[in-house]
Amino acid sequence: MDILWMVGLCFLLVGTRIQRSPGNDRSASASLEQPYRTAFHFQPPKNWMGGPMYHNGIYHLFYQYNPYSPTGYLFNMTWGHSVSYDLVNWIYLEPALNKDQPYDVNGCWSGSITLLSEENPVILYTGVDNEGIQTQNLAWPKNLSDPFLREWVKSPQNPLISPIDDIDPEYFRDPTTAWKGPDGKWRVLVGNQMNGHGQALLYTSEDFVRWTRSKNPFYSPNNTLMWECPDFYPVSINSKYGVDTSSQEKFTRHVLKASIIVIFHDYYILGNYSAETDHFSVDIDFKGDASDLRYDYGKFYASKTFFDSPNKRRVLWGWVSESDTGSDDIKKGWSGLQAIPRSILLSKNEKQLIQWPIKEIEKLREKKVSIRGKELKGGSVLRVPDITASQADVEVTFDLRSVTEAELIDASWSDPQLLCSQNTASVRGKVGPFGLLVLASKGLKEQTAVFFRVFRSSHGKYVVLMCSDQSRSSLRKVLDKTTYGAFMDVDPIHEKISLRTLIDHSIIESFGGEGRSCITARVYPELAIGDEAELYAFNNGTLDVYISSLNAWGMKKAHLVSANEEGSQ
Repeated sequence: MDILWMVGLCFLLVGTRIQRSPGNDRSASASLEQPYRTAFHFQPPKNWMGGPMYHNGIYHLFYQYNPYSPTGYLFNMTWGHSVSYDLVNWIYLEPALNKDQPYDVNGCWSGSITLLSEENPVILYTGVDNEGIQTQNLAWPKNLSDPFLREWVKSPQNPLISPIDDIDPEYFRDPTTAWKGPDGKWRVLVGNQMNGHGQALLYTSEDFVRWTRSKNPFYSPNNTLMWECPDFYPVSINSKYGVDTSSQEKFTRHVLKASIIVIFHDYYILGNYSAETDHFSVDIDFKGDASDLRYDYGKFYASKTFFDSPNKRRVLWGWVSESDTGSDDIKKGWSGLQAIPRSILLSKNEKQLIQWPIKEIEKLREKKVSIRGKELKGGSVLRVPDITASQADVEVTFDLRSVTEAELIDASWSDPQLLCSQNTASVRGKVGPFGLLVLASKGLKEQTAVFFRVFRSSHGKYVVLMCSDQSRSSLRKVLDKTTYGAFMDVDPIHEKISLRTLIDHSIIESFGGEGRSCITARVYPELAIGDEAELYAFNNGTLDVYISSLNAWGMKKAHLVSANEEGSQ
């Protein structure tokens, strides 16, 4: 069964009117008026944004859309809508849902899409009434013969699920994609907070209209806050393919993801789900500390996956907010964007998820530059020439030949972000820091360092730390320049250390260890803009490292047009 999916990006906004993005002939860059607007990431023409489904050969991206302002005001939310044939180039459409009913007069918030049958997609979304009460509501396409599904009709039976009994009406939102159990009933999760703790509530239905709340929460840890945009889906064991949300295949595990309010990170747990009893048994519970698994250890929130049936893959989207100020958003006229869609698989050891940019993004590559077998001596920097460094895709593999001399790691160093913050790229170690300097200015006054350090434990094992250091990313002062970090499950004795980084003017997405650790950052350089941006490989450790291979491509601009323009071409 195909599942359509709407990214429950809880805070994404879009524009008041549709307009064409600057043409594909914009090379390095962004215009002087909009130096931070991206070239190959999805974002609306203007205002605050916020994310998909696949149906009859077309991908649909729905997003939280404020038609009035680039600074987020939740009570103005509607559902923006764009379509694509390849998840790279997009056509803007008119909003799919507007706040025009008593139960959603204060906003059409996030939700999901499910295929009830092969040709019957429906939306289940959160509406907010004039008292702030959150309810779950149903909508379906007005005209199934329209391939773009432009118009949607709300059910006269709305609201379908209301916050009764002990449910706090202000913490009851973001229904998941529904799945069908062996008894033929539909299941859906709704995010909730009860007695100060976040949880996922389970509802079941035979007809997708009349819903019954399960006696017990589907999952309820005691150390998280409100769960926004929950997601629940199966992943195959030892397979390169994804599986449908309603799959009952034997060799699968399940992922439960929660977007935690206040701290605004996406966390997930792995476990075994019984479709007969609806019991979810987790491997390791949420601990509320740095050891909890995250999709991305930088800026990445309110994410959602969907099953892309033609390609037999599960695709992850996430919302990436800004790191500048609200006044900057107003000046730019927009805020927020989507991370590049990522394919998602279970690791071979079944301990974590593996993420990688979808293959379609590679069609934008051009002007390849390669470096092979290059030694990076301690304290050295190597410029990568002839590359559009503000708009690039870079893959590099490092070979370490003297890792046994790595520094000893203290057992108390359990927080990778803190460790990266205390040991930025300018702090010399033995094995590292080494990696890339991206969106760097001439003379390196501005630079964002994406790098690794290798430590040795008292047990003889090695610990690889991946960091994204924004402390020198811009000469501008009033910016969030938080340094991010993650431990990476790589054995440097038996594996080379790899890094892929996508650079797009104001966003840097990095994938370490072939997708085992991911970090996304937003940066706003003053000097390293457009053609003035440069790219370097570097090694600030005392021990030499070797570049086995480095491949870098400039990236063409994706096509983002309105439906009217598309039809006139």
